[in-house]
Amino acid sequence: QVQLVESGGGLVQAGGSLRLSCAASGGTFRYYGMGWFRQAPEAEREFVAAISANGGSTYYTDSVKGRFTISRDNAKNTVYLQMNSLKPEDTAVYECAGRSVGVSSSNVYYTRPDEYGYWGQGTQVTVSS
Repeated sequence: QVQLVESGGGLVQAGGSLRLSCAASGGTFRYYGMGWFRQAPEAEREFVAAISANGGSTYYTDSVKGRFTISRDNAKNTVYLQMNSLKPEDTAVYECAGRSVGVSSSNVYYTRPDEYGYWGQGTQVTVSS
């Protein structure tokens, strides 16, 4: 059973930075496409960023392009989300998600929640103005 555990959330002032981590266990991490989503209070879950199993393809929602960077370290079974120039509207619970693609060479990324089979519990990010 694959488990995903996020960490790195917290309270930060606008303009600041945070780095979220998502540690995976129980599966073959290099075979997984990974993504980050977020959900603000009384809002729907929103796609933030995705990375392919081979790490060669990434994709971001428009509102975070140029500020957030997704990356992965297969040796550590971990995916990261570096968040810079944070804004109050980035405040949300951030969740990582994983999808098994069966091969480490896949360069496909996934942006819809229903494309992912594994989810972490989420980590709160609060950006104060």
